[in-house]
Amino acid sequence: MQKTIEQAWENRELLKEDAVQQAIREVVEMLDKGKLRIAEKDEDGWKVNEWLKKAVILYFPINQMETIEVGPFEYHDKIALKRNYAEQQVRVVPPAVARYGAYLAPGVVMMPSYVNIGAYVDSGTMVDTWATVGSCAQIGKHVHLSGGVGIGGVLEPVQAAPVIIEDHCFIGSRCIIVEGALIEEEAVIGANTVITASTHIIDVTQAEPVTYKGRVPTRSVVIPGSYTKHFAAGDYQVSCALIIGHRNASTDKKTSLNNALRDFGVSV
Repeated sequence: MQKTIEQAWENRELLKEDAVQQAIREVVEMLDKGKLRIAEKDEDGWKVNEWLKKAVILYFPINQMETIEVGPFEYHDKIALKRNYAEQQVRVVPPAVARYGAYLAPGVVMMPSYVNIGAYVDSGTMVDTWATVGSCAQIGKHVHLSGGVGIGGVLEPVQAAPVIIEDHCFIGSRCIIVEGALIEEEAVIGANTVITASTHIIDVTQAEPVTYKGRVPTRSVVIPGSYTKHFAAGDYQVSCALIIGHRNASTDKKTSLNNALRDFGVSV
């Protein structure tokens, strides 16, 4: 299937062939069931399966717009909605929506929220009210995406890494995490924090600051901050994220965001 997808990516005329369309549909079905995933972690870190992203992109032109009726709701789109949640042991609260081609593991809870095609949401994770999980994003086990969290999606360029939230992370309300940022295991991200590929993530827990970009280290406790940057017109404050402490390895992984921040003297 990979060879077929790669050939169709280079020559879109092949999309007219039944065998090519079937290969694309089989790949998306395997993504939907969690048998394949856009990114996987091995001993060297996270790797992106670019050919799977290509398959997702090619899935759009081989589908036609259709009206989708769900009780009193109506949609008009090329991609079907996920179905059979009871069989998958997933709780979905109306009017939550997950697109076909997104994987939701057993034990996932979707409050009124949205999960896009190609995303992978692992077991025990809560996608809270009005949170969005973008295309191809990878969400680990027992993660809490609080209300209004925006997890960015990425399809093109195909080599671009998706946003990855590893196991047991707590993402506070209205956080925005985009551009392939990696949030490592057990991190706690305070409300309204914005993390992009270029955001300065500054560890201020030692005598000298340590700056990261695109990655929040394991068990970090992070809040919004700012730093002074010089421009031609003068000095101005630029948004950043501050690592103000680290969760102890023995800390209960289900600790609330409020408690985690109070441990470090932050008013909540």
